[in-house]
Amino acid sequence: MSNRSPDRPVNASPGHISTMLLALVFSVLSATTVALPDDREQPIRITADQALRDEKQGFTEYTGNVRMDQGSMHIEADKITIYHVDEDADKIVAEGTPAHMQQRPEVDKGLMHARANIIEYYKAEDRVHLRDNAQVEQDGSTVAGDTIDYFITEQLVRADSNQAETSSRVEVVIPAQVVNEKESDSGTTDSE
Repeated sequence: MSNRSPDRPVNASPGHISTMLLALVFSVLSATTVALPDDREQPIRITADQALRDEKQGFTEYTGNVRMDQGSMHIEADKITIYHVDEDADKIVAEGTPAHMQQRPEVDKGLMHARANIIEYYKAEDRVHLRDNAQVEQDGSTVAGDTIDYFITEQLVRADSNQAETSSRVEVVIPAQVVNEKESDSGTTDSE
């Protein structure tokens, strides 16, 4: 154990991030099944202006121009906090105005872009939760709402609006070319 005070920031350059911390982050992200198969085999790189690991409280916090990369996955945020019990990470929270995430889910699919003021990954539930200014876009289709949950294993997306605000609604945009492709794939045409 280091003699460093737990509340004193450490340099977060790639050469100064401990092997244990990299293993912790890798164990969380390797469980994500939406990544390309070789994403899980890629090294993780985190850069930030500062990093703080608090063993007693069970979290590691990166602040200031935070970038996290692993294969096709890329996250940019003002702050990323990794919550852990023992060696396992339970939750990763990215915060920004907004925080951004992108990843290529499959080789033949376009990049998935997500943004929200808060992006949370829950390992036990295999779920990504976007809240406050949430939006997901892929191949021109978008889903926006106050909150969006992506259940990774089920590949299920659920968007919700703030029921307390009458002007708050879920919005889905599907490009015309996607609608036309689906119609031609099913054998229907406008003249039918």
